[in-house]
Amino acid sequence: MATVLSVSGSPSATSRTARLLRHLDRRLTSQGHEVIPLDVRTLPAEALLGADFRHPAVVEATELFDRADGIVIGTPVYKAAYSGLLKSLLDLLPQYALVGKTVLPLATGGSTAHVLAIDYALRPVLSSMGATHIVQGWFTLDKDIAVGDDGTPTVAPGPAEALNQVVDRFSEALDSRTTVLTATG
Repeated sequence: MATVLSVSGSPSATSRTARLLRHLDRRLTSQGHEVIPLDVRTLPAEALLGADFRHPAVVEATELFDRADGIVIGTPVYKAAYSGLLKSLLDLLPQYALVGKTVLPLATGGSTAHVLAIDYALRPVLSSMGATHIVQGWFTLDKDIAVGDDGTPTVAPGPAEALNQVVDRFSEALDSRTTVLTATG
């Protein structure tokens, strides 16, 4: 199966975005994929803000992108755009870091006014970085993600079903890609 890098661009340790990603990671793992979580907020701020391409944490993150067959990018939406934290990481990656990758963009936000942030803010950047296949993304309202006392997220039934379908299509795209690569050697 495929190796998936699951990237949270949220600056918050208690973020609904990150919790939603970890929830979806379990679904991908149950489908046989190896999932590697990456919370951008854990990378050193001085490396991100100082554009230190050679910082060991940035080098390691770059290697994770290189190793992955598929990338799930999750971000909260602020002022109709993906997070600045995510942008700081994407800016440090090589120009074509997503060549050969299947990418699933996901976003969370407080209002449906931000739904288009995936297609008008995030997708063009992912495309410019050479993503081979950007599958249909999904926006989830913050109010549709409840977090239990133990930190486990629960997604409202309608959005949960839609998210499962989006993740399953991403998984199918990864399986197709892996099958083609195996067949062609």
